[in-house]
Amino acid sequence: MFRFLAVLALIAVPAYASEEIADQYPQSELYSKPVEVIPYVFSAIGATAPPTYENAGHNNNLSFIVTGDGVVVINGGASVRLAAALHEEIKEVTDQPVKLVINENGQGHAILGNAYWADLGVDILAHEDAIAEVEENGDFILQAMQRYNRDRAEGTRVVNANLSFSDEYVIDMGNVKIHVLYLGPAHDAGDVQVWIPQWDIMIAGDIAFHERMLPIFDTTCTRCWLETWVEKFEPLNPTYIIPGHGHPTNLAQVRRYTYDYLVDLREKIGAHIEAGGDLASSYYVDQDRWRMLDTFDELATRNAGRVFAEMEWE
Repeated sequence: MFRFLAVLALIAVPAYASEEIADQYPQSELYSKPVEVIPYVFSAIGATAPPTYENAGHNNNLSFIVTGDGVVVINGGASVRLAAALHEEIKEVTDQPVKLVINENGQGHAILGNAYWADLGVDILAHEDAIAEVEENGDFILQAMQRYNRDRAEGTRVVNANLSFSDEYVIDMGNVKIHVLYLGPAHDAGDVQVWIPQWDIMIAGDIAFHERMLPIFDTTCTRCWLETWVEKFEPLNPTYIIPGHGHPTNLAQVRRYTYDYLVDLREKIGAHIEAGGDLASSYYVDQDRWRMLDTFDELATRNAGRVFAEMEWE
């Protein structure tokens, strides 16, 4: 009960993470120990910094659901060692076996721990676009992790999901019905949301960011992301949200740091283009409103340039 109330406090009053905070769980490969967000739903909150050797690539949220008839894990983790560390934490909570792993997209910290789970005979589910991303770029994703993770990458290999879906995948397990949704284009290929209507909680994945600046990739369509948010994500109106990055919170907070940020940046870049501005100067549009977010220094100018390249042809 104490842990539950503590997390509710985080939901009510935003806690600002920092890239300078030391590893919060030094006895584990995990950056932080899983907390029970609501009854039966746990999440190990990742660092809000880029992936490093020090955080072992645990810079996203690794979640799991205890259903009464097995455990569903959300995200394979950035390495087999990280996946194994999460499994040890699951065993402390329940003796129910892990029956399914869901990859929230095709990025390294979602899929590179798949090998650990596959070797245990656990099914792995991902959206068809995430599976295609891993098929095309899995070796490069692995090599990028090996560069920062060094010896912590030992034993990790690329294993893709063996189950796929297009729009919705329903899991009826134990005492809960879990809806794995693809709502539309968002942050990256195959971003999915894990929605539990009966408990009013969304494990949102990378459609929603909190406490850190979101990265915009060359392949990201920010206009599409906003459309998906307005037309599909926001109408679900969950009470509790575990974002892809940052502490568990509510819809208003992830709207502020995801939707509002994207709208603001597109407005600034749109005005810059209207005024005849070029790519080189677009990097310096005013984003000072968002300076309190972790990874601002790494991402703000890069995001501006990528949105300019997108909007120039809209």
